[in-house]
Amino acid sequence: MWTAESRDEEGKPVRDPGSITYSAAIESAAAPDTSLKRSDLAERVLREATRRGFTEAPRCAVLGDGSSWIWNTATELFPQAIQILHRYHAKEALHRTAQSIFGATSAEAKPWATARCTELDDGKLQAIISALRPHIGACHEAAKCATYIIRNRRRMRYPKFHAQALCTSTGVLEAGCKVAIGTRLKRAGMHWSVFGANAIIALRCAKLSGRFENFWERRSQQLAAAA
Repeated sequence: MWTAESRDEEGKPVRDPGSITYSAAIESAAAPDTSLKRSDLAERVLREATRRGFTEAPRCAVLGDGSSWIWNTATELFPQAIQILHRYHAKEALHRTAQSIFGATSAEAKPWATARCTELDDGKLQAIISALRPHIGACHEAAKCATYIIRNRRRMRYPKFHAQALCTSTGVLEAGCKVAIGTRLKRAGMHWSVFGANAIIALRCAKLSGRFENFWERRSQQLAAAA
């Protein structure tokens, strides 16, 4: 989680220095359909959001890819938040679709995808659907892409989001995964149990979030209470 209250010279939102905090674990994002209990991931997200005062912000946004479970969780936990589909994830879908329509080595694929990506940046979603329509009958990926855009269209209003100085890509999140998890747990020759990995992840997130001393103080209190 992070805040972005300023802009660079081009008017793009800039993450506020020192504002990012981390929370992570190897755990399931799914909850049984018959259960009223939230998933482990949803509970973790809610705890961090509560700690950070997420819902008290004048404006809050949730960034994610096209997975339905992400938006279901976001809607349940933060119904007031603006939902934004990761812009580069959408562009990847357009490039993948272009290769399916014209062939991976075709000279037509890249210009077609580039034109669609420009329309995406300009908020011209209907133009993308119109370009996909002639291919829907013969190409499953084209039909899939059209459905993807229609389903997520309210999360793809990029010109509006940019005007509001909202982030439209999850680069900060992806970099966070590398910093918090990859650089510590994915070194050569490392092997982890889930329990051991989660213990290290908890320490790593506490340190990166500036809560390392608080972590150990709370841990000491818990051990003293259990004694």
